[in-house]
Amino acid sequence: MSDSELPEERDDQTFSMFGEDEAPKSAEYQVLARKYRPRRFEDLIGQEAMVRTLSNAFETGRVAHAFMLTGVRGVGKTTTARLLARALNYQSDDHDGPSIRLDPKGEHCDAIMSSRHPDVLELDAASRTGVGDIREIIDSVHYRAASARYKIYIIDEVHMLSNNAFNALLKTLEEPPAHVKFIFATTEIRKVPVTVLSRCQRFDLRRIEPEVMIALLQKIAAGENAQITEDALALITRAAEGSARDATSLLDQAISHGAGETTADQVRAMLGLADRGRVLDLIDMILRGDAAGALTELGAQYAEGADPLAILRDLAEITHWVSVVKITPDAAEDPTISPDERMRGTEMANNLPIRVLARMWQMLLKALEEVAAAPNSMMAAEMAIIRLTHVADLPSPEELARRLASETPPPPPPGGGRAAPAPGGTTVARGTSMGGGAAPAPAQAPQSVLARFPSFEHVVELIRANRDVKLLVEVETGLHLVAYQPGRIEFRPADNAPNDLAQRLGSALQRWTGNRWAVSVVSDGGAATIAEVRDAAEIALRNKAGEHPLVQAVMSRFPKAAITRIRTPQDIAAAVETEALPEVEDEWDPFEDD
Repeated sequence: MSDSELPEERDDQTFSMFGEDEAPKSAEYQVLARKYRPRRFEDLIGQEAMVRTLSNAFETGRVAHAFMLTGVRGVGKTTTARLLARALNYQSDDHDGPSIRLDPKGEHCDAIMSSRHPDVLELDAASRTGVGDIREIIDSVHYRAASARYKIYIIDEVHMLSNNAFNALLKTLEEPPAHVKFIFATTEIRKVPVTVLSRCQRFDLRRIEPEVMIALLQKIAAGENAQITEDALALITRAAEGSARDATSLLDQAISHGAGETTADQVRAMLGLADRGRVLDLIDMILRGDAAGALTELGAQYAEGADPLAILRDLAEITHWVSVVKITPDAAEDPTISPDERMRGTEMANNLPIRVLARMWQMLLKALEEVAAAPNSMMAAEMAIIRLTHVADLPSPEELARRLASETPPPPPPGGGRAAPAPGGTTVARGTSMGGGAAPAPAQAPQSVLARFPSFEHVVELIRANRDVKLLVEVETGLHLVAYQPGRIEFRPADNAPNDLAQRLGSALQRWTGNRWAVSVVSDGGAATIAEVRDAAEIALRNKAGEHPLVQAVMSRFPKAAITRIRTPQDIAAAVETEALPEVEDEWDPFEDD
């Protein structure tokens, strides 16, 4: 009895996705990724270019001897390899030759699709990587196929072969016997040697587009009599990242999780994702600089089961999407994006500058690394949110330039003289006319913000309030004030003052007040420093001590010596009194002999 006279065996592994075949009747449950595996080229989704190339090659007889299939995981490489082997060995009552059309079912179709045909050998290169395994193939290619037209070798994950194995295969791969075909599949095409790629006809299997993926999941859900919302399918499609196997596996899990009608909230809880609407709310709080509100929202999402790493990943994804929408508005027409999310994202793209989005993207990338490596991911996520809200209100370079251009410094005092500090802390002008006895008012009145700093002492208190200890010490010890008015400072630097004191003082005051400060340096004049006024008594005492002959003799003997501290007789007496132990009266000792 020939193979054609045998009763047709049913494939218990797969069946036609959209044909007339019915699902196998089996007591054992079959996962959707296997149950709906394509059995015809028409069932392949998103690979129209490859199907067209193979169809034209079969019709014209230009069939290559080796094929290389590459693509991301779950896109259909192994299934395509089996379909290709089935097409090469297609044989039916009406057609005898390679064909892309596999209806009606050929003589060898069932055996090939179920991986039990003797002439179609499937090898896993991940477990068989050595030269010995390739030598078996080289030795067996000389024998013709037992029943099929071609002897086909399907090598999955071919990039796992060793270099020696690749080298051993090169000669046979370049000039194989006429009855031998090779089909390779890999996810790492860059790891395959160029010498192997040049001997193969390469097909890059594309990621499945979201629209096509959603349509596929809808058909599978209908075939399973499962009720699942479109928003839930959109979430699954987004999580699958173009992989049909991942999508069907997630759909299988979602149907079980829903146990009836599966909603987007159920899928979101299953995947540990945060609500995209709430993620957008979190972005709004971050951009407003509302650290407390952002931390509260982050904690609420975490309490509802969202993974902190997934929340930050969603923040980065939305930041990237909004940036792309700002450049190319057509990117907003993504079927996996809900209408509300599309509207809010488009509004963000219109309002936010690209510099803010780019800065947020860079900080989120750094935060993702920190959260992944941190022992407590929630703590790391909270610190990342605090950093994001802290820099949210920083002006962009454009805004800073516009602010500096719009604000002009106050004019110098009339008469060309300098303003000197008055005893009360205010400033008066030198060289002014004596008529009226009062200094003329400045040409431009200070702004309301600068009016809160009528004297230089208020500036010092502002530095102290912002806890910039380094700047405070430098201002107190290295600045001889020459002139001051709100928004304008002139000083003579002391010998120990840093060269960039004026620049740093002006930048700090502008950052704290939001207004530009003109800080300039002059070469002479100026009052005593704050430290000199505060330590005047000690300085006088030190100068008096330096005039003592004995001290001068010591200084001449030791030139590098310096007076660091002076103790007066009063200080010594006070220290002795403090350190002295109180006198204790004699007490009766019971063990003392009489």
